[in-house]
Amino acid sequence: MSATTSVSTQHLTSQSISGERVSLLRRALSTSDQWSGTLARSALAVVMFPHGAQKVLGWFGGYGFSGTLGFFTQKMGLPAPLAVSVMLIELLAPIFLVVGFATRFAALGIGAVMIGAIATVHGSQGFFMNWTGAQAGEGFEYHLLALGLVAVLLVQGGGRLSLDRALTSRRG
Repeated sequence: MSATTSVSTQHLTSQSISGERVSLLRRALSTSDQWSGTLARSALAVVMFPHGAQKVLGWFGGYGFSGTLGFFTQKMGLPAPLAVSVMLIELLAPIFLVVGFATRFAALGIGAVMIGAIATVHGSQGFFMNWTGAQAGEGFEYHLLALGLVAVLLVQGGGRLSLDRALTSRRG
């Protein structure tokens, strides 16, 4: 009887852990039907994708994957895995945001990149962007705006018209 009890306990425990994982994933993907999440993720995607495309694809006057990787690792001293992660987050997270899939995860990735950009480069340049060319570099006001959109998405999720909503809404 103890072998049966042990097997049953293991089965129930594994079902419980599996159910908790599904519940956590469901909560991470859950969102309201508000338009604010849709607008926030669309705006963040539109401003972030070109930066990722510059870094990875060489679009919009960018240096592409190898040029950006060389700059990040040789000039900035970032470890290669971190540099590649930054580049891929900037390229792929906006695509996830456009369709509203894994919105919180995509926003969290972008938030980490923005905080890293402020800490490593832009924080020392002051607050303002370099509109007039008078500063040595760009300030961090753009990054703060992106972080504001990230905060909205972390709290609210992807909103109406998102795959997250389609995957998690209960059909009655």
